[in-house]
Amino acid sequence: MHCYICGKNDVVAETSRQLGSGDVIIIPGDVAEVEDCKEFIDEAIHHFGKLDHLINDAGVTQSVVFEDYIHIQAANPIMDINFWGSTYITYFAIPHLRKSKGKVIVITSGAETIALPVASVYSASKAALIRFFETLRIELNPDIKITIVFPGVVATDMTTPRCIEHYGSDFIFTETVSRCAKGIFNGIFRGETYIEEPSWMKWIYVMKNVCPEIVEYVLIYIYIRSLKPFFKRD
Repeated sequence: MHCYICGKNDVVAETSRQLGSGDVIIIPGDVAEVEDCKEFIDEAIHHFGKLDHLINDAGVTQSVVFEDYIHIQAANPIMDINFWGSTYITYFAIPHLRKSKGKVIVITSGAETIALPVASVYSASKAALIRFFETLRIELNPDIKITIVFPGVVATDMTTPRCIEHYGSDFIFTETVSRCAKGIFNGIFRGETYIEEPSWMKWIYVMKNVCPEIVEYVLIYIYIRSLKPFFKRD
């Protein structure tokens, strides 16, 4: 198994080797830059000769009440990385994935399904990502398969501190990285077009469609009781 990692991450590379990837290369770059995305694909093809899978998982979060942006342009990096970063690199990967009958895996977020307070632009970036790849799935059918992943809150350095700060140390909805990764891998292996991880996340989507008023009420309650005090304007 060969592994190509876009970005400077020696830990991921070493873990990949330990899991059986005999040939791993790392190319540092910025997915928000078009030329860097082109270089990612060019280097992969130059090194391996083909491209079988593209995993789009670059993303950043930003916790802020929308009206509290000092400069609205501060929201641009969220869309540049979360949305355009995946679309740029996919654009350059498509010709090679057609040749290999390959697959695109897109890591989105459960925040797309619900109106997540203090994450309006982040949620919008993930919603755009999902609609884009759903459309692309039709356009690229049957040459390239696309799997869209909806992860919940995964216990990483990026998410766990916020959960503890805003919801308390007993926040029960987090999932370990290893369990999440295993669930995603199994779903891809089964050829699923959508993967909810953990699996109970799908019930949130059902509730949102069947009883949107109840979901909105719960979110308003969470925002007023748990989040608003942390983001109160001076």
